[in-house]
Amino acid sequence: MTEPSETISHEGISPMKKRVAYLPITLFSIVMGLAGLAIAWEKSFQESQLAHGISLSIGIFATALFIILLGAYGWKTLRHTHEVRAELHHPMRLNFFPTISVNMLLLSVFWQSIPVLAMTLWSAGMLLQLALTLYVMSSWLNHSHFTIEHVNPGWFIPVVGNIVVPINGIYFGYEELSWFFFSVGLLFWLVLLTIVMHRLLFHDQLAFRLTPTYFILLAPPSIGFISYTGLIGGLDNGARLLYYCALFWAMLLGCNAMRFWRVPFFISSWAFSFPLAALSIATIKMAELSQQPCLTWLARLLVILLSVIVSWLVLRTVQAARQGKICTPE
Repeated sequence: MTEPSETISHEGISPMKKRVAYLPITLFSIVMGLAGLAIAWEKSFQESQLAHGISLSIGIFATALFIILLGAYGWKTLRHTHEVRAELHHPMRLNFFPTISVNMLLLSVFWQSIPVLAMTLWSAGMLLQLALTLYVMSSWLNHSHFTIEHVNPGWFIPVVGNIVVPINGIYFGYEELSWFFFSVGLLFWLVLLTIVMHRLLFHDQLAFRLTPTYFILLAPPSIGFISYTGLIGGLDNGARLLYYCALFWAMLLGCNAMRFWRVPFFISSWAFSFPLAALSIATIKMAELSQQPCLTWLARLLVILLSVIVSWLVLRTVQAARQGKICTPE
């Protein structure tokens, strides 16, 4: 699937400013992967000072990158409004706008040790998530150009954001508000799951560059498990259903590992990172609640695998940036 961009006249504009005009909203998915990795390291090796240092370093880097991207995209919004408008009407990129609010919510979880910062990030992320969910879903309902071929796992992103809200919502004491967001996220995950599976099973395969988005299927049940266990304060059969659903998706994706291995690097390859981080954190939580040692080891293996994948993604992203393959017209 190609992602068209409106033509802009850049005569007399510096190369850096030209690149800002083409800054894709999809870059915010990088922060999701890094923030997820930071939280996973913090949760999986809590007794290790080295792990704490690694987690803190990744978290600081993710926060700094988010601030830079937010500033750059804000500049793009002011100077190249028509480009932003084009992304808002694009059937794929539209669904990436909630990555901004999801990043705020994830960074809020990471910075729980600084309550004022965490609360500020959570409040802003929660309000923005609600606004973006309403906007995206209104666009779906009032569309004039979406077809079944436009549907892909990336459409889950607005839903996932709602399910992330309760993680810190419960921590700050907003129980009913947390249940509201969880209910919205869970309901529309199930609705979208039916639509996405219909698209994947009975229509043409996804475009090659969108193949990594299959991993997004992991995110809703994984995050759902984390939020649900926080809401009920323990483990029940509903929580087990969510976790083992996520675990099965991981097995299914693992059976198709060679298919993903053959995909060259795209920015969309960052779709591997956050869902795997969500599963890793969910497995850590499941190990704590079920007291199953095998799940503790599985969680640590997942965190190591996640670290390898994110390291590869960072390396390839830096290479692509040096080669001028990012922030270019398509």
